[in-house]
Amino acid sequence: MDIRWLEAFIAVAEELHFGRAAARLRLAQSPLSQTIRKLEKELGAKLFDRSTRSVALTPAGEAFLPHAHRVFEELELGRQSTRASAGEVYGTVSIGFSGALNHLTLPPLTRAVRQRYPAVTLSLTGRVMTRDGIEQLERGGLDIAFVGLPIAPSSVRTRLIGREPLGAALPIDHPLARESAIRLVDLAGEGFITTPAAVGSSLQESTLQACVKAGFRPRVVQEITDPYMILTLVSAGVGVALMPSGIAEIMSSAAVFVPLRGEPLYMDHALAWREDNPSPVLRAVLEVAEEVLPTPGP
Repeated sequence: MDIRWLEAFIAVAEELHFGRAAARLRLAQSPLSQTIRKLEKELGAKLFDRSTRSVALTPAGEAFLPHAHRVFEELELGRQSTRASAGEVYGTVSIGFSGALNHLTLPPLTRAVRQRYPAVTLSLTGRVMTRDGIEQLERGGLDIAFVGLPIAPSSVRTRLIGREPLGAALPIDHPLARESAIRLVDLAGEGFITTPAAVGSSLQESTLQACVKAGFRPRVVQEITDPYMILTLVSAGVGVALMPSGIAEIMSSAAVFVPLRGEPLYMDHALAWREDNPSPVLRAVLEVAEEVLPTPGP
């Protein structure tokens, strides 16, 4: 079986269009179709249902696709290992992050990796909430995810990289906006903006737990996956939000960050990865992370 047959199959499976797949592979459409037919003959199974209007994977094609991906993943790992043996760190590491919540942790890591290992490519995916990040790590869709702790029992490993006290993000014209600190219970009658519960966000969990501890359940008026948009909606007067203290550095002029009185409520930030991921370039990036994002002391 020719490796190019697998490359052709993956292109068609991802594009679900022979014309786009041919353009991606820089081939004419006729040779691509012939290659797919050769692969189907080799496997003894039809991989695609074709019509004049659509292309779809057959059950056999669906079953074969992850194995085809794995072949290329193994080839890439082989390239990385070969270069690593010669002292060169090369390859791609995919990183998932939430956005604004990681503005203190993601830039130092990406900057240090690019300076230390210029041959390493960082593939960044934003708006990745904690549960989604863990699931993508388990499926192999990500190498590293920025997550909030604690997480549910999982096969991934985590390391604490930051701990920030929670505070209130308020519109600039809110009655409590000029206070030096407020009690969380003072916001019991407010509408809260948070990330969706369905995506398993640690920010949403932290908001709920903090409010319940203060003696009330938050009335959620808006859920949105992008933490930057939470700040935008706060600025627009849609509601208030609980956010980690580092967010104060990127607040708009139409909103303020106000600390909370009493016992601090913290949001813990962590890096997560699969311990059984064999990628040598992942190990190199994790070593850099230990230098630039050390685990905070007690």
